[in-house]
Amino acid sequence: MVERLQKLISAAGIASRRAAEEMIAAGRVTVNGAVAGLGDKADPETDDIRVDGKAIDSKPGRRYYIMLHKPVGYVTTMSDEKGRRTVAELVADVPARVYPVGRLDLSSEGLLLMTNDGDFANLVTHPSFEKEKVYRVLVTGDIAAGVKRLLEPMELDGEPVRKPKVALLRREGALSTLEITIHEGKNRQIRRMCDLAGLTVKRLTRVRVGPVALGKLPRGHWRELTEAEVRALRGK
Repeated sequence: MVERLQKLISAAGIASRRAAEEMIAAGRVTVNGAVAGLGDKADPETDDIRVDGKAIDSKPGRRYYIMLHKPVGYVTTMSDEKGRRTVAELVADVPARVYPVGRLDLSSEGLLLMTNDGDFANLVTHPSFEKEKVYRVLVTGDIAAGVKRLLEPMELDGEPVRKPKVALLRREGALSTLEITIHEGKNRQIRRMCDLAGLTVKRLTRVRVGPVALGKLPRGHWRELTEAEVRALRGK
């Protein structure tokens, strides 16, 4: 069946549709030997579709849904042109090629979902998904004024962001630990919001995405999601 290339690449478990579009735009995708363009379609049964010279598998095997406790110092990509450590190194023993669902920046840690199911990744990352993302944030600064500012209207990238939930968990001298819950997933959103609120982030850990919690999973380790967790993320 003829489909858009980004959908075929996603269905093959190579990347999300958004990432697949970036691959196509970068000239990394070919169809029958010719470099593909955005909007191109192909039939996986009759066309030779390749990403970085490797043919895609139109009939992928078992689907994997995992959570990784990403440590600080790893980029949320499968490869990095700057030679930095990537999350791919931490899931090398997964029996399939999984890729990140969403992102955590280099200096952040915590729960990162990964999968080889493109439809699942698209569902979870789509703006209509609107599942809560919960972070534990260690900050310095005027905590009373900072929390007050976090709860006031804010804009990032020229667009308003939804009011977060903010709870002060503890204070130890100049350090305070906040629990911040957001629904969007803008680039470095928590750090940028704290910066606007006059707070300096010292540590940022994502502890929950929707119904799925990080729990006691050690840094650098991964585990498969339970069937119940996958169903809950799908909204079933």
